[in-house]
Amino acid sequence: MGDDATPAETDAGDRVGEVLRLPAFAFFWSATTIRAFGSSVSGVAVQVLIVTVLQATPAEISILSALSVVPYVFLGLIVGALMDRRRRQRTLVITSVGTAVVLASVVVLLLSGALGFWSLALVILVLGVLALFSDSASQPLLPRIVPRDSLVMANARLGQSSTVAATAGPALGGALLTLLGAPLLFAVDATLTAMAAVLQSRIRIEESKPAPRAAGRHVGHDIAEGVRYTYRHRTLRPLALSVHTWFLGNSIVATLFGVFVLRELHLPAWAYGVALAFGAVGGFLGALTATRIGALLGTGRAIFVGRALVILPWLVLAVVPLDAHSGLVVLLALVSTVQFVYALAMGIEDANDTGYRQTVAPDALQGRLNSTIRTVNRVVFLFGALLAGLLATLLGYRVTLGIAAVIFAIAALIVVVSPLRDARHTDTPDRQ
Repeated sequence: MGDDATPAETDAGDRVGEVLRLPAFAFFWSATTIRAFGSSVSGVAVQVLIVTVLQATPAEISILSALSVVPYVFLGLIVGALMDRRRRQRTLVITSVGTAVVLASVVVLLLSGALGFWSLALVILVLGVLALFSDSASQPLLPRIVPRDSLVMANARLGQSSTVAATAGPALGGALLTLLGAPLLFAVDATLTAMAAVLQSRIRIEESKPAPRAAGRHVGHDIAEGVRYTYRHRTLRPLALSVHTWFLGNSIVATLFGVFVLRELHLPAWAYGVALAFGAVGGFLGALTATRIGALLGTGRAIFVGRALVILPWLVLAVVPLDAHSGLVVLLALVSTVQFVYALAMGIEDANDTGYRQTVAPDALQGRLNSTIRTVNRVVFLFGALLAGLLATLLGYRVTLGIAAVIFAIAALIVVVSPLRDARHTDTPDRQ
C-alpha cells in the first residue's frame, strides 16, 4: 500500500456524503433506487395476479419462480463476458427502456383481459433476461463512476436505499394495489423505470475500449479467462468460495424461515411481517456501519464479522427449546431478533464484499468476475432450496436450520484461514 492508503481508509466512514456529491454516482444511485422501489411495488401485484387472478397451481407457481432465475444460470457467464466488451452505461439505459416497455405491455394485457399463465411466464422470463444484463453491467460500471477507495461507501449507500425500498415498497405496493388496481400499479412501475433510464443516460463517464481479441479467440475463451482469474486469484478465490458457501446456507434459511415461523411456531401473519420489518432495520444499520467497520478492521476482517455474525441467529433458532406454546411475545421477540441480526450481518459484509471485488479486479475482467460468482451463486441457491425441503422432511426444521448455521460457519472459516483475512479495499488491482 502507498503512504496515503491509511488516511484514505481511516477517513472512509466520514466521507459517505462525498460519494453522493459526485454527479455520476448521484445519477446512478438515484436510478438504482427508483428501480428498486418500482420493482418492490409491482412485485406485490405480480404475487396477487399469480394467486388470485390466474389461480396458478403449485407447479405453475414453481415454474414462474424458476423463470426469473433461469437466465442467470444459462446466460450469466456469456453476458458477463459481453459486458467486458460493451459499453456498460449504454446497456443500463437499454435494459431500463426495455423493462419499461415490458411493464407497459402488462398493463395492456390486463386491460384487454389477455393476461394468462403463459403470457405472464413470457413476461417474467424477459424481465429476468433484462435484469441479468442490468446486473451484469451495473457492478462493473461502478468502479468507473467512483474512486476505488470509495467503492465500499458507494455500495453501502446502494445497500441502504435498497433496504428501504425492500421495506417500504411492498407496503406501498399493497396500498396502491387496493387504491389503483393492478394495471395502474404496473403503469407506475413502467413510469419509474423510464425515469431511471433518463437518469442513467445522464451519467457522464469514460469507458475504456477493450483490446481486440487475438486471432482464433471467441467468447468461450473470454469466459474461461474470467473463471480462471476468479478461482486462481490469491484473495478472490477464497472470497468466491466463501460467498458460494454462504449462499448454500442462505438458500436453506430463506426457504424454511417463513414456513417454520408460520407453521411450526404458529405465529400470525402480522407477527411474521413485524419480524421481517426488524430485518429491514438490521439491514439498513448494517449498510450504514459497513464503511466504518471496513475502515476500522480492514475489508477482509469486516467480511469475516458479517460471515460470523450470521451464524448466531440460526444457531439460536435451532437450539432454543421454544414452540407454539411459548407465548406470542417471547416468540415474536425471538424471530424479530433473528431477522435483525441476520440482516445486520448481510448489511456489513455485502458492501465490503462487493466493494473489494470491484477494487481488486481490473476493469477488463470486472464483468466476468462478477458473472462467474453470480452464476455459481444462483446454481448453489437452486440446489440449496431443493436440499432444504429434503432435509426438513427427513430431519425436521430445527436440525435443518442448525445445518445451515454450520454451513455459515464454514463460510466464515474460509475467510479467517485464507489471505482474504488481511485484505483491504486499498489493495492494488491486478491480474493474478
